[in-house]
Amino acid sequence: MKLTKSIILGSAAIFASAGAQAADLPVKAKPVEYVKVCSLYGAGFYYVPGTDTCIRLGGYLRAHANLNTNVDSNPNDSGVGAARNRLSNYYTSRVRADLQIDTRTATEYGLLRTYAEMWFTLTTPGVAGAGTTATNGSTVSPAPATALNITYGFIQFAGFTFGKAASQFSTPWGEYPGNFAELPGSSGWDPVSQVSYTADFGQGITASFSAQDPVQHDMANIWNVSGATAAGLATGTYGANDFGGTRAPDLIAAVRVDQAWGLFQASVAAHDNHAAYYGATELTGFPSDKWGWAGQLALSINNLPTGPGDSINLTGVYANGASRYVFNDYMSTNWARYGGTNLAGAYQSVGIAGLSDSVFVTGAGQELTTTYGFNGAFNHNWNEYWHTSIYGGWGAMRYNGTAKGYICGAVVTGLALSSGLAGCNPDFNFAVIGTYITWTPVKKLTFGADIAYNIVDQKYAGGSTVTLPVQAGIAKPGAVYELKDQGALSLLLRAQRNF
Repeated sequence: MKLTKSIILGSAAIFASAGAQAADLPVKAKPVEYVKVCSLYGAGFYYVPGTDTCIRLGGYLRAHANLNTNVDSNPNDSGVGAARNRLSNYYTSRVRADLQIDTRTATEYGLLRTYAEMWFTLTTPGVAGAGTTATNGSTVSPAPATALNITYGFIQFAGFTFGKAASQFSTPWGEYPGNFAELPGSSGWDPVSQVSYTADFGQGITASFSAQDPVQHDMANIWNVSGATAAGLATGTYGANDFGGTRAPDLIAAVRVDQAWGLFQASVAAHDNHAAYYGATELTGFPSDKWGWAGQLALSINNLPTGPGDSINLTGVYANGASRYVFNDYMSTNWARYGGTNLAGAYQSVGIAGLSDSVFVTGAGQELTTTYGFNGAFNHNWNEYWHTSIYGGWGAMRYNGTAKGYICGAVVTGLALSSGLAGCNPDFNFAVIGTYITWTPVKKLTFGADIAYNIVDQKYAGGSTVTLPVQAGIAKPGAVYELKDQGALSLLLRAQRNF
């Protein structure tokens, strides 16, 4: 015991002596870098230590459920959801984590900014209907579907934007003037790869010019009606899709006035419709390219007498050969909704519609299709906790006489349309009306409910029927069906925490 005590005391003395000698030596203190608040660009920014760059981290966590949908956030337009039978899901659900990274640096050329936003999404397992002539059943997804998306990713410098950002054609609210339902009457909000330049004239007046990727954002269908099949026609697909490779970006110009009273914006876009070949090889020939276009006017009014923070947002679009600027990229391009019927001899009713940029037949040129529509919302704050929006949207698809002749020839032949060519009209309207209500009990925590009714307004002659083949994937028998407008009611419930 005495030996152990002596060893401990001796060791302590040695370390004390070493510490005393070290204390006598000059030591250069290391500089300490503290994170400092950056007030140049608003709340939440901090200087990156050792640099003049400011950074802000943000995002949200969201959980929601959709009732009467087969695919999250989208109405039942086709497939098992629109079949409205025992294979259809009554609800779907999703969880999403969002991360935003925003860096900004002042330079002699102006602001240098980089921005990235990433979604980590989990969609819960769903039941995929698999009713067929061989087996009548369904399958359950083995695991939740997960996805990582780079929603935004761009660099801004000296007025230029490089990367994936909101389209310069779109309004700040996109297809959501006061809602979460998908609305026609706008090009949408979905970010798109682009190279853009924005000139700032001061007092909130800007002009933008952009070349953007058409593939992910701006392409509907280019149908070769000569390739139409009965199975395709039954789903609102009026031909074989015949895209060629990309040849030109969409070219966009926009002018915006953004001031305290609200916003005014005018946008135009040019879109190249580039088809492939009439047949399987180069020897079959091809239709020449045709450029389509779209024009948009938008207005937002703030500071309404109904209450602080209230607003009205309105958008109107007209397009020829550029249908995605009216029916945005989150919307369907074909509809085949089923319902009941009182027509004698009909098994059920169906609403069939198809969206395209152009159609043609083998040996002929492209016939561009016309679309137009509008959407809008009134947004009202009852108090600091409760908010309500009332919104609506309407879009129209119109084929010219030549295109109708191509499509109707296929429908009359392939589906035995009872009213013949005289009762055939593939034009359609699509409309949505709804309300969105939110409750924010504490700052940046919001609970919301969005209820919407939408309708496919098809233009075939009243009382017309078609004879559809067996729809094996949705358990629909080969039978006579009445052509009829089809509506649907959906409900979204959402909880979201921003940070």
